[in-house]
Amino acid sequence: MFRGVTQLSLDAKGRLAVPAKYRGELMSSCAGCLIVTVDPSKCLLIYPQPAWEPIEKEINQLPSFEPTTRRLQRLLVGNASDVEMDAAGRILIPPPLREFAGLSKDVVLVGQGAKFELWDEAQWNLQIEDALSFKDGDLPPQLHGFTL
Repeated sequence: MFRGVTQLSLDAKGRLAVPAKYRGELMSSCAGCLIVTVDPSKCLLIYPQPAWEPIEKEINQLPSFEPTTRRLQRLLVGNASDVEMDAAGRILIPPPLREFAGLSKDVVLVGQGAKFELWDEAQWNLQIEDALSFKDGDLPPQLHGFTL
């Protein structure tokens, strides 16, 4: 279970040092083999390979003649890249994916349960500002009655 926000830096080669608190879990669950793909929100999604495979299978089983489904397949599966953690716990974020998400040196890794989101720090801060501006009427029906 990945949770929390970690501020990180990409090095000059576009590598990201996975936080030490996640390395052991990633090595034991997937031998450091991860999938990085794009998200429509303009961030990147990082999955341990075993968590990604059923998602990819489900996406690929959707009818490809339906235009919206086909766009989703192209976006998520078409941009998915296999990456491996190196001995220092780093992963190389492919240049096209860095460009898609507008990643600069300063990035934020956000735990989202079975996956991570990787954001440019400035874009993440905008997301947080937006999240803080919602009104009770903006909540989806599934959250009515939900309490913390």
